[in-house]
Amino acid sequence: MKTIMNSSTGTATGTGAGTATGAATGSGSRTCGATLERPPAVRRHPARRDPAREAADDLCAAVLASLRRKDQREKGRQYVRGLLALPGRKSMRGIAGQVGGAAAEQSMHHFISSSTWDWEPIRASLAGFLEAATPLTAWVAQPMAIPKGGEHSIGVAHRFDPHQGQMFRGQQAFGTWFTSPALASPVGWRMFLPGEEELPRTGEDLLARAAYEESAYEESAAAAVISTVRAAGGAPRPVVLDIMRIGTRSTMNRFAEAGLPVIARVGPATPLLVTDPALPGHGAGARSARDVLQSVKGLATPVEWTDPDAGHPSGRHRSTLAVAVRVMMPDPSPARRRHLLLVGEWTDPRRAPTQMWVTDLVRLPVGPLLRLTKQGRRVGFAAEHSGREAGLRDFAGRALPGWHRHVTLASVAHAARALTGTERYPEERP
Repeated sequence: MKTIMNSSTGTATGTGAGTATGAATGSGSRTCGATLERPPAVRRHPARRDPAREAADDLCAAVLASLRRKDQREKGRQYVRGLLALPGRKSMRGIAGQVGGAAAEQSMHHFISSSTWDWEPIRASLAGFLEAATPLTAWVAQPMAIPKGGEHSIGVAHRFDPHQGQMFRGQQAFGTWFTSPALASPVGWRMFLPGEEELPRTGEDLLARAAYEESAYEESAAAAVISTVRAAGGAPRPVVLDIMRIGTRSTMNRFAEAGLPVIARVGPATPLLVTDPALPGHGAGARSARDVLQSVKGLATPVEWTDPDAGHPSGRHRSTLAVAVRVMMPDPSPARRRHLLLVGEWTDPRRAPTQMWVTDLVRLPVGPLLRLTKQGRRVGFAAEHSGREAGLRDFAGRALPGWHRHVTLASVAHAARALTGTERYPEERP
């Protein structure tokens, strides 16, 4: 940071005819009477400019237009600016403190938790704003675990997060992210809320409970991204389902019915039919995705891609081995079997594939397909770093509508940083 030095000259006027000047005019300058000392230089630090907060005003004017009342639009703008200005964890008191005192906190709390404004039009407007600024590459759906204690917030439970591969206590949400070459920013949200009163809880019913939760999890994730993409409108773009083991027959059929091209993660045991007559396993019935890929590992080719890295603005260039195999998912009705590609990736050719995906983008070569899946890494990186700075996980209320309003305005704040390239990473925090 540049330091601005202001020079200072002191003068003193005596009671007689003489005038004393305290500025030195060479070596050993003297004055009549007392000698005046130069005041210490004053260090003045210019106010830190935040382009994101400046851009937030224009962004809010565009995406908050669906709010009917002027005072609501102003509160929304203030909330977004508060999220951007407040370092660390975002609280209602801290956000309101950027505007005013206790009265502002009460008013802001009502605006988020008790008001009736609809968040869906704001999300659709945000997606449209981003599309106009930087054309969409792909939608990315990814889960977001929200650790939380207590018993009263909606959706809080002991859950297994398949994306992280571990148990946690809190809420589980699904975010739909807009990605382009220039940015990655969320535009849609859904909280996972299985009907727990219907779930079996003891004994042999635990297996049924696990199956129910897995099915509900998959259903919630698919519904989250389809509703967001439909609301945004525009030409269909690929959807990257960066959610563990979501590439099931029902999910793939659902996206086909919605007219949305998709590439989705699959588990190693996913049964598939090899449809390429030139490859091992053709005509042999269903085989696991891992076995299919292991049998064609020798056909894998190097693919270069870019990995996000806080220390390198342009990312780090990587290269891994990948292959794409023509397959189908077994279906009792042969008429419903659709041609797909199974994409496998190896970081070490001596081991099993590390990533497995299925897609109906059957005309794309393996290189573009693998690079498309890497949009999920960009989103995961943004959610962990700049998403934390925007307060995506920081809603402390108990009601679902309040969570939706908070996470919507936090998405607007995130977009302001992404559009101006001012995302903050851990080592850059003040």
